[in-house]
Amino acid sequence: MNEQEVRAYLLAKPETIKDFPFGEDVEVYKVKGKMFATLSLGKGNEKGTDGKLEGHYCMNLKCDPEEAVMLRDIFPSVIPGYHMNRALWNTVILDGSVPTGEIERMIDNSFKLVVSKMTKKDQASILIHL
Repeated sequence: MNEQEVRAYLLAKPETIKDFPFGEDVEVYKVKGKMFATLSLGKGNEKGTDGKLEGHYCMNLKCDPEEAVMLRDIFPSVIPGYHMNRALWNTVILDGSVPTGEIERMIDNSFKLVVSKMTKKDQASILIHL
């Protein structure tokens, strides 16, 4: 999945907007004001990433803590969330090594995790579209 496909998939989620609270280099995807994904181009100088991000788009996604560790074990391009709570977020390096279906599943799970923490009223207004 490339960055254009990821953008389209993220924005197709109900009530999702793209915002830039961290500057123009980091796209933040929110549902009802709550962040569920970020997308940015890696520069290669990100501390603690050993240059893995250089030249690749990278996406941060919220994740169940146990599943987060399993995904990191399965996919070398899934690492602890860069600049995020590493227990709850993964960074997915869009280098073509993670299958499209798996990336979509991770996005769906991130979206659902964020929605699950909202009020019942907000949840209902979103889930009706799924």
